[in-house]
Amino acid sequence: MAGRTFRIGTRGSRLALAQTDLAIAALRRARPELSYEVVVIRTRGDRDRRTPLSQMGGRGAFVAELEQALLRGEIDIAVHSLKDLPSRPAPGLTVAAVPVRDDPRDCLVSRDGRRLESLPAGARVGTGSPRRAAQLRALRPDLEVVEIRGNVDTRVRKALEGEMEAVVLALAGLSRLGMADRVAQVFAPEEMLPAPGQGAIALETREDDAAAVALCAAADHPGARACVAAERAFEARFGGGCNAVVAALAVAEDDGLWLRGLAAAPSADAFFRGEARGPLERAEALGEALAEELLRRGAGALQPRG
Repeated sequence: MAGRTFRIGTRGSRLALAQTDLAIAALRRARPELSYEVVVIRTRGDRDRRTPLSQMGGRGAFVAELEQALLRGEIDIAVHSLKDLPSRPAPGLTVAAVPVRDDPRDCLVSRDGRRLESLPAGARVGTGSPRRAAQLRALRPDLEVVEIRGNVDTRVRKALEGEMEAVVLALAGLSRLGMADRVAQVFAPEEMLPAPGQGAIALETREDDAAAVALCAAADHPGARACVAAERAFEARFGGGCNAVVAALAVAEDDGLWLRGLAAAPSADAFFRGEARGPLERAEALGEALAEELLRRGAGALQPRG
């Protein structure tokens, strides 16, 4: 490993580069003597800002090119927003580290700082997430939920310039970009349960690159990894993907994990919620068990069709 320069692959957006800086800082804390080079790769999701993600293969639109670059040996480590990774890993690749997680909650940015309950009936609220849209409809069925694309800066601008009354975004993304002062409201998990893995960064490597796997492992946070493992196992049982209205949040407690999960119809006509507790070392089993409970209660009818 000594003398090797590790090539870190990332998307080119301002948020992706900020997350890559955080990832490299975690790697440097673990192995300050090593060298790192940032390699920017444009993904399909970056090139096409107009087509709805549901028509582009879901969240994979942001990760496929990075994973292909890994498999071709053009980069050694790929940095992802963990919530963008499909719930099942690509063959030959592994999530080698989940560093310390940022705040996983969703938030509202509005033109005049209004909270959701203060928006007028019929107000247009933007989101590119079916999960957020369904929960918005449940909270305020009198609003018009509008699908939007674009990076964080673009979405915030749509609200501040009046194209719509408000937008819903991940709090972690705004914080990483130094835009937390734009937040009008942070949603409690009871109001809007986050996406599995939201707020976490994933470092992905080739399974057979022992040096890269070992380097990333030094930056891994066991508590964050256990939480996202439970959330992603819950999601995987429903099929995952951008069209699945599935949400989950696990919190590490002194004696284990507390997992909350949700499956809903995109129209918000049907919601299934549940929670479970268990040991950290059984994180995936906990997620699978909670999903099975919701499926037994009828959530199976909500699964996306292939």
